[in-house]
Amino acid sequence: MKRVNIFTAIVLGAFLTFTGFQCSSTELTSAKLYIQQKNWDKAIDVLNKEVTKNPKSDEGYYLLGAVYAEKENIDQMIENYDKSLEISKKYEKEIKSAKKYHWANFFNKGVAFFNRAAQQTNPDSAALMNNKSTYAFDQAIKLEPDSLDSYKNLAYVYMNMQKFDDAIPNFMKLIEKQKSPDAYKYVGQIYYNKGVIERDKYENSKVAADSLKALDYFNKAIVILEEGKKVLPNDSEVLLYLSNSYIAANKVDVAIDAFKAGVVAEPNNKFYRYNYGVLLLGDNQFEAAADQFKKAVDIDPTYQNAIYNLAVTYVKWGAKIAKDHEVANKDNKEAKEETQSKEKYKAALPYLESYVQKKTDDAQIWELLGKVYTVMGMPNDASNAFKKADAIRKGK
Repeated sequence: MKRVNIFTAIVLGAFLTFTGFQCSSTELTSAKLYIQQKNWDKAIDVLNKEVTKNPKSDEGYYLLGAVYAEKENIDQMIENYDKSLEISKKYEKEIKSAKKYHWANFFNKGVAFFNRAAQQTNPDSAALMNNKSTYAFDQAIKLEPDSLDSYKNLAYVYMNMQKFDDAIPNFMKLIEKQKSPDAYKYVGQIYYNKGVIERDKYENSKVAADSLKALDYFNKAIVILEEGKKVLPNDSEVLLYLSNSYIAANKVDVAIDAFKAGVVAEPNNKFYRYNYGVLLLGDNQFEAAADQFKKAVDIDPTYQNAIYNLAVTYVKWGAKIAKDHEVANKDNKEAKEETQSKEKYKAALPYLESYVQKKTDDAQIWELLGKVYTVMGMPNDASNAFKKADAIRKGK
């Protein structure tokens, strides 16, 4: 998956000072003195004595929260602030301001560490910076659990660390709260890619559990991407991963019906046409697939994915015709030469040539073009295409 970027830092406001409180005990007086001296441990010690002697000391708990905030112990900060508020609302305004201040502080640290990670050339150094970034955003979430920016940025950091399981719950929070378009896309992609990994494991191991895991991930991808399709009906990535997930989950018939309905509802939607064509191609319905890809290209003549898949459809169609002819006439030495397959290869040629003019550095496409030239009896063109593919692979 591509690297993602996160928000810029937030400007911090001035933080409150610990002055202007009326003394009600020796412990509180001592605590404020220690706070002014920034002797946090001594302040905590006397404040613990204060709240032990006076469990209803709203000021004692408030000051404990403030001191723990200075030590960046956010759990203790929140716990003591909450205890102060349970006793009274006297310090509610100060507590809200403090939480907002420290939220911005940790948010900014998260951004800074993320940016520093991106600048590292040493993987260990990058990992260290990313870990510090996730920690900072975690603290920001504790301080302002309703601020979705923290969840989004934390998810993005995990994505760049390729800790996709950790990214998912943060993206799901964005979906829950605001139906975030990006969150639908990323979660759908994560589940689909995890399904592909498990499917590949099954291909190597033939362990049934791996196949079941793969199917479970593909189904999870379908659920989230179907929801995402309602929010992003014209997003090419959502539609592509949804159609791929349908195919991978062996739900081709369901997928075909779903995208056919989309084409009927929006006949000029190139993305619906394209993805419907992908599904038809996967089901070896070559003529129907070619029709959808051609209509997508008619809608947008620069739609490279549709151009490429239209070419592939003709190539696969031609190969299928040739194979069927070979099987049907394997014992018939007098069988007529099959010519229909060449017509399909010929139909593929202009689309392949158009595609490589835009995508000049794809060795696989040049090789495919070379094979088509070979079938069409164009040896010089085939040789040039194969040489181009080799040069790209060698980095020339």
